Amino acid sequence: MATVTLDKVNKVYPNGFQAIKDLSIDIVDGEFLVLVGPSGCGKSTALRMIAGLEELSGGELRIGDRVVNDVEPKDRDIAMVFQNYALYPHMTVAENIGFALKLAKVSKDEIAERVARAAEILELTNYLDRKPGQLSGGQRQRVAMGRAIVREPAAFLMDEPLSNLDAKLRVQMRAEIAALQRSLGVTTFYVTHDQVEAMTMGDRVAVIKDGVLQLVDTPQNLYDFPVNVFVAAFIGSPSMNLFDATLSVNGDSASLSLGSQTLALRAEALSARPSLRAYDGKHVVVGIRPEDLEDAAEAPQVPADQHLSVPIKLIEALGSELMVHFSIDAATVDSGDPDAVDTHPVEGQANAVGRFSPRSQVKSGDTISVAVATENLHFFDVETRLAIR
Repeated sequence: MATVTLDKVNKVYPNGFQAIKDLSIDIVDGEFLVLVGPSGCGKSTALRMIAGLEELSGGELRIGDRVVNDVEPKDRDIAMVFQNYALYPHMTVAENIGFALKLAKVSKDEIAERVARAAEILELTNYLDRKPGQLSGGQRQRVAMGRAIVREPAAFLMDEPLSNLDAKLRVQMRAEIAALQRSLGVTTFYVTHDQVEAMTMGDRVAVIKDGVLQLVDTPQNLYDFPVNVFVAAFIGSPSMNLFDATLSVNGDSASLSLGSQTLALRAEALSARPSLRAYDGKHVVVGIRPEDLEDAAEAPQVPADQHLSVPIKLIEALGSELMVHFSIDAATVDSGDPDAVDTHPVEGQANAVGRFSPRSQVKSGDTISVAVATENLHFFDVETRLAIR
């Protein structure tokens, strides 16, 4: 096992495109670190540089105490798990798992022992004589994991290994991979575009956009204390609702103007963010998590001055909760995520989603009062798009 350190790493292609810009991350010994970001943000390029499949244009890459900028991939003591499994179809499961050891001239007895141990860990013992074509997607992914495990590397690199699996199997496999990594204690760098995977699997999560690292922190801190508008919207499912609003401060009280409506702020919102006082009379970006919006009929403790009147457009009943889509006559804010579905809504109508109790009796087409947990609101500067603390 070893630490993996990227110190101001850059990647510039011959056409001048800079895919990675001064990327600095320390992956500590035994840590499971997930790099997450939208399509084309540079996350796979970062992984390929660690693997030695892409040359660095600048900066320093260390595995343990060794600088590996110019070290061949085979000499970096890492194992990769690919998106497409990369299994040999003509070989058995046992042969696939042990192939790298065979190339390394490891003795047959040791290969058999390591393959058997990996198969036991991954519950593949009964499938060792089968070919990949006879296995399910989840079993093939386990074989790919087994091939990495038997090498006993200093670090694992995983490039979107679950993207080819169906939704149910992805949930199962992400739990299995996370549990396996913790039992083995191998330093792991995991790349994905799926923020749910990132939040559920990583000890820490690094968010990247346009080749620039935005924030590295624990999943909960990323969610609770996003550093900017992009991170706030990217982390969380459904995404954070973002609106343009005008802040008014009067002594120890404050309010927000959202379109034609005014929302009183709980005193906690102001006391927790003293810097908000400097924004009196100014525009701010306000972020509201879906779980902080509730049917007012189900939240009698929230006073009327913390309600919004909204028309309901769509209701998704999920059994344990209702995802309620509605609109607010306020200006929406572009999160900067190129994968976002609703980047350009109707002028003057911001789309929003609330996570309601399943006991709510709201119906599509109704105009209802929505209670807002204003103590949990997030605020961002309009110009810098950075969080206001």
